[in-house]
Order: sequence, then structure tokens, then C-alpha cells
Amino acid sequence: MSTDSQASYEFRKQVEALEKFQGRGTQLISVYITPGYQISETAGKLRDEAGQASNIKSTSTRKNVISALEKILQYLKGFRESPKNGIAIFCGDVSDTEGKPDIQLFSVIPPVPLGVQFYRCESRFVLEPLKEMLDKAGTYGIVVMDGKEATVAVLKGKQIKVIRRLNSTAHAKVSKGGQSAARYNRLHNEAVEYYYTRVGAAMAPFLEYKGFEGVIVGGPGPAKEDFLKQKSYNYQIKILGMVDTGYTDEYGIQEVMEKSGDIIAEQEAIKEKKLLDEFMAQIMKNGLATYGEKEVREAVQSGKASKLLVSEGLELNRIKLTCTMCGKTVEKLVENVEEHQNTPCECGGVYKVTGENDIVGEIVDLAEQMNIPIEIISKETSAGFSFYGTFRGLGAFLRYK
Repeated sequence: MSTDSQASYEFRKQVEALEKFQGRGTQLISVYITPGYQISETAGKLRDEAGQASNIKSTSTRKNVISALEKILQYLKGFRESPKNGIAIFCGDVSDTEGKPDIQLFSVIPPVPLGVQFYRCESRFVLEPLKEMLDKAGTYGIVVMDGKEATVAVLKGKQIKVIRRLNSTAHAKVSKGGQSAARYNRLHNEAVEYYYTRVGAAMAPFLEYKGFEGVIVGGPGPAKEDFLKQKSYNYQIKILGMVDTGYTDEYGIQEVMEKSGDIIAEQEAIKEKKLLDEFMAQIMKNGLATYGEKEVREAVQSGKASKLLVSEGLELNRIKLTCTMCGKTVEKLVENVEEHQNTPCECGGVYKVTGENDIVGEIVDLAEQMNIPIEIISKETSAGFSFYGTFRGLGAFLRYK
């Protein structure tokens, strides 16, 4: 199955769930640990924080913060070192009832390596580093170069990893005439070609990355154009675009990131539009696609579904409403549960939500069990927004009718 899509969906749901918590005062703890970091070091720092917490004036806040830190320390005993992508731990009093604390711990292992490490105690969980990872799921190669040097890097989300730096051994062309000038120019051209070949070879590791989309080339001057004309890189590597930058080092990579947003967005949009065009074509001819909660669930349960399509951040819940006066019950399929709380009944009473099921989560879990690939559809593209509006953000391709 598409484990990357499944992981992306689960990761997004975790972040969205954590975003809803609001603490009373500064008592929600966020701990970020980078990949491979020794857990004993983090535990030592948290014990120091627990000692400092004894100085908190508010009795309830002090008690909740210390309880949360103790819960985190207990949880960390199950680790020797941080997971390969790092880990983010969130803990604190999430109770809705004042005076009745409910200390809960949540942990998130992100889809790409964490680049930050810190401890915070605030009124909300600190989620910005995780939210940044939601921006782009693909992996992109970046090459910034001129005639003298090049830097080769990988972009995943907003994480940059430099994998190679190279320098050219080519000397400046000789302008004077004579046999020696021609010889020097020939040697110069050979050295330039060799330099371009080395840059192309340094790009080969791009193909080893999961979700690799292609390469964006940047740099000052004409060297990048000449390099692309020579095509000394693996034929499987797709060049997505080219941008002008003033530098060929990490500053140049930052420039490429700033200037290539449209290139990356276009690639994602094209891929998504192609998928949704095929889905629409199958729906129009009553072919191998279906939509609707009941139909999609049945297709997934029976194994008929070949691919599940879910709109990004989709909330779909089946709720049970019960009137507080006459006892009448109603079931509805809704996106926002809170909007249906305390709605009026014909008898003069009001409905209360007495049951709630996460429909999207249930169907995604079923797809995972059945090894059915899952595609997360953006709402930001016109095709993605149309899919959300027309099909309520839920559809499936079928293996057979």
C-alpha cells in the first residue's frame, strides 16, 4: 500500500488533534528530541525542569506541571535513544473541568527528521515544527552552481540536507593566439566537461530517496544552462526548472527554495489533476470509481477498491442526537460536530450529541488493513477543491464493479 500517504494522513490528524488543546495557564509541555539523541541527556534536563517547577506559585499549575514531567520521564524509560526521525512528546492537563486534572501524554514520530530540539511549557502545545512538515510531502533535489563550484542538496518538506560540494579544476580560457592558446582552451573545455560530469554523478543519490520528484537547478551566470545542455546526469532524473541565484552555497540553496515555490506547487498540482481527471472520467461513464460514504466503505471492506481518495484535513462524523425533553434520536453525517450541539427539537427541547464516530478515520483504518493505497487530495488546487465540494472529499478507484 502507499505507506507514505497513510503516514502523512495519520501525522496530519495527530497534529490537528493536538492543536485543539488549550491549557489553563502555562502547563502544557512540549518536548522535541532530534534523531539519535541520547534519551538520558533529555531525561536529565527534564529532571532539572521538575526541580525548577517547584518554584511555581500557583499550587494547581505546579502540581500539574510536575505530574506531566514525571509522566514524560516514565515514558522515556522505554527508549535508549531517539527514533531515526526524532520524536515530539506532548503532555499536560487537558481536562475540560477545572479542579479535575486529566494529565495526558501524546507522542509523535514525524515523517521526516526533526531539525529542532527544545523544551517548552506554555498554554498550548508548540506545534510549529510539525506543521512545517505538512507543507510539502515530496523530495526534491537542488543543485546550485557556477563555473567554479557547485552544491548538491536534498529538500524534504522544509528540511535541507547538503550531500555534496564540488569545485571545478578548469582554468580561465586563454585569449591570446598561438598553438599554446588553442591547447589551453582545449584543456579548459575538457576540464569543464569533467566538472559537469562530476556534478551529474553527485546527483545520482537523488534516485534513492522515497517520493523523489525531480531537480531544480540554480546559480549565477550561464554555467547552469551549459550543464543542463550537456546532460551528464542519470537520464531517470527529471529537471523541474531553473532559477537564477546570486550564490552557489547554502545561501544559494535558500534562494532556490524562495524562488521555486511555483515550480514545486505546479508539479504537485499536475500530478493531482491527472489523478482527479481520471477519477471524474470513470464516474462520468459509470466505470471503475465510486463516491459517497456508504459506497466507498463497502468498496474498501470488500476489497474492490484499488485506491482510496481523501481530501486533506477532511472531517466526517456520524453523530447521534438525542432530545433532552422527548428523547427522540436522530443520526446525521456531519463535518462539524459542535454546530449540531443544542439544536432545537420540534417538541421545544434541544438535541444533545450522544454518539460520535470518525467516519474518515474508520475508512482509512479499513484501507490500511486491506493494503489499499491512500491518496491525500489537496483543497488548495482547483481540481482538489472541486473534488471536496462535489464528492464530499471521499472517493475510490475500483478493481472491478
